[in-house]
Amino acid sequence: MRNMSKEPNLKDSDCTGDRMSAGVNDWKELYSGEPEAEEEFVIPEGPLLFYNELVIDHFTNPRNVGEMDDADGYALIGDPSCGDQMKLWIKIREGRIAEIKFKSFGCPGAIATSSMCTVMAAGKTVEEAKQLTDDDIIAELEGIPEQKQHCSLLGVNALQEALRDYERKQGGGDSR
Repeated sequence: MRNMSKEPNLKDSDCTGDRMSAGVNDWKELYSGEPEAEEEFVIPEGPLLFYNELVIDHFTNPRNVGEMDDADGYALIGDPSCGDQMKLWIKIREGRIAEIKFKSFGCPGAIATSSMCTVMAAGKTVEEAKQLTDDDIIAELEGIPEQKQHCSLLGVNALQEALRDYERKQGGGDSR
């Protein structure tokens, strides 16, 4: 029986000394020159199927978690279709959201979008915060899976309700 395996012949290989030395400094070209300017993130066409690193970061390390005893505005919002729930507190100073806290019970998408909502609302004027939309939050998170986009409404709805609560306590705003 004949042995079908062939031992490599190094003399016939592409790994000759001349070829290897030509590629030794190729990596330096990657780091030479000016860094490329960062482009604005655009949500890709088609459905996203997985959570990206930023969403995972906001889920595993949510920002502004906690409660406030002396809040100027408060909201408790729930989504009966999926069981997600969010409590949100705001403190307003000189017309701006000086502090914002939340607690959320829900899926990774609900927690991550609630976290990002608080990050985006912090420091904004009351009027600027009223303009935040779920699309703004999704864009800031660089997209979330399509079947989880309803989660972004939780944070925005809680923020809007907390702002209405604040305005009611100040003697203005609607009485919804």
